[in-house]
Amino acid sequence: MNNQNQEIVVVGSVAFDDIETIKGQRKRLLGGSGVYFSLAASLFTKVNLIGIIGDDFDQKYIDMFHAKSISTNYLIQESGKTFSWGGKYSDNFDYRETLFTDLGVFENFSPKIDSNQFNQPILFLANIQPSLQMEVIKQIKSPSLIVMDTMNLWIDNNLDELFDVIKKVDILLINDEEVRDLTGLDDINQAGLSLLKQGLKYVIIKKGGAGSLIISNNQNITLPAVPNIDVFDPTGAGDSFAGGFLGYIASNPNFNIIDAVLYGTAIASYTVSGFGIEAIQKIKLHNIKKLIVINHRDCGAAKIINGKKEFSDINETKVHRNSFQKIKKVFKKKYPKLSIELKIISLNSKVETFR
Repeated sequence: MNNQNQEIVVVGSVAFDDIETIKGQRKRLLGGSGVYFSLAASLFTKVNLIGIIGDDFDQKYIDMFHAKSISTNYLIQESGKTFSWGGKYSDNFDYRETLFTDLGVFENFSPKIDSNQFNQPILFLANIQPSLQMEVIKQIKSPSLIVMDTMNLWIDNNLDELFDVIKKVDILLINDEEVRDLTGLDDINQAGLSLLKQGLKYVIIKKGGAGSLIISNNQNITLPAVPNIDVFDPTGAGDSFAGGFLGYIASNPNFNIIDAVLYGTAIASYTVSGFGIEAIQKIKLHNIKKLIVINHRDCGAAKIINGKKEFSDINETKVHRNSFQKIKKVFKKKYPKLSIELKIISLNSKVETFR
């Protein structure tokens, strides 16, 4: 993580989840929208988690947050039970049945924030009541970017409040079912375009196994999902997508929205490969031990670099070696423990290796 990256403020739920899928059952897993988002975003930058927990919340989870550069200064602890939820997924994960919901201390959650603590942060409004999202917007001074998530519950029961929040936001993350419900339009492309009229810069529509759709006034781009994922538990996929998406943006001031979505997609796909946060808390963005750079003989680029000199095998090898040394210098500076090799392949399949 680069400490120079822009910090993120997130308001969301912290919960204990009971999960049942075709892969098995787990009880009292750490979860909640704020937790999944924070773990994903903390791979890139510092995250400030705003939420509430009960007195049943174990210190080991606080320690884990701190180890992941997740600040808990605004994680309020009160007497009572931490929010808990239970869900059972169909065998193909297309349907989820809620078995129980116990709001606990979350029922009376009212965030109080010292705006002077943050310098133009990125603000993420995770999937909580629109009224709470608006409370946080009013308390954060000059956020550089505001992004929000939502769900059908708020669309069905708090529509006016929800649109009030959307009008304050730069980017809306929403799935294909929700965007249809929110706009009343069956065509998700048209639905996304209609939401831009609320002042949004981007609408990112998540389509599950069909990938994602980026909609802005200038572009309409469909990106694929990660194929062939062995899903154990889809809980938190959308929140970890948001964390990867915004974490990438926070660490890249001149970000490309496509790259940000791809990072979010990759991290979400990793999250669902385990129960709860089992997989996401093990992610390391750089876990590569060896890099192999492969060039080939009779290389056009090498000929251009060589210029007007006689182009022999000796000269070409020199060009490749010089280029390799430059590449190696760049990577070794950022990743000192990385092993790097250069391989040059001839047309007759002979391979030469340089270290």
